[in-house]
Amino acid sequence: MTGGASYWVELFQDRQRLGGGFLLTPRYVLTALHCLRGLTSPDERVDIVLADGSRLAGQVCRQDKEADLALITVSAAFEVRLPIPRAGVAHGGDDWHGPYRPAAAEVHLRGQVDSGSAEYPCEGGAVIEALQLTTHQHLGDYSGYSGGPVVKGLPEDREPLIVGILLEQAPDRAESHRAANVLFAATIGEAMRRFDEFDVEHLIDVLRPSKSAPEQAVRRRVQHPVEESGTGLAAAAAVTDLLLDQIEKWTQRGVLDASQSSELKFLTAKTFIERQSPGGES
Repeated sequence: MTGGASYWVELFQDRQRLGGGFLLTPRYVLTALHCLRGLTSPDERVDIVLADGSRLAGQVCRQDKEADLALITVSAAFEVRLPIPRAGVAHGGDDWHGPYRPAAAEVHLRGQVDSGSAEYPCEGGAVIEALQLTTHQHLGDYSGYSGGPVVKGLPEDREPLIVGILLEQAPDRAESHRAANVLFAATIGEAMRRFDEFDVEHLIDVLRPSKSAPEQAVRRRVQHPVEESGTGLAAAAAVTDLLLDQIEKWTQRGVLDASQSSELKFLTAKTFIERQSPGGES
């Protein structure tokens, strides 16, 4: 897939709309689990519809009922080349907005972060790291926005920074049938900790150059076979450097704490060494 479409998606089963989500990596879509309650089995196939209308095949691969989160894997038949926004951390007082909306006639949400990275007991039973958000729009019902990304800053900002995923709305204490303009979102750090798909092996696979090399690269190897010897080791080293750099960026932005960062860096180096040893997957 190519083009300038956004990273948020809509999820369908046949023609039935399930809810929203977004590409956390080129391989995985993150959504709120309650958006998938219309499915009859935990690993059903779904259609992933990008913002430009492109339709990809996907399958529910992981569910965390207590945290109300789910992962959908994009079919290997599709190669997503959309730019995936960076993950980041929000703090109280930050502006935020939501690029996803449940229908073209609905408004885009925006507002302010009231509380960043606070413990929150969600309806599924887990105590998660969450953001408390105030919206400028008093809609009375925000349910269609579940699963959408929370982006730090204003819509006109050049580079989006995803800080959370919308999960729940607070009830209005005066009118219990309505929702207050207060929402709760799991942080991206919480989502990454919930699923082991974001361990080192997965991240390396995401960053690994495609096995189907471009035509010009194939021609170059035929014309210069000696020059290209050892490419596998060089590519693996480049991927490892890229991953270490990404881990450092996540650490600096607070997505990972110091202990998580150290563990990931150790496992990255360990994986690189093992893959270059006899019998490894170089």
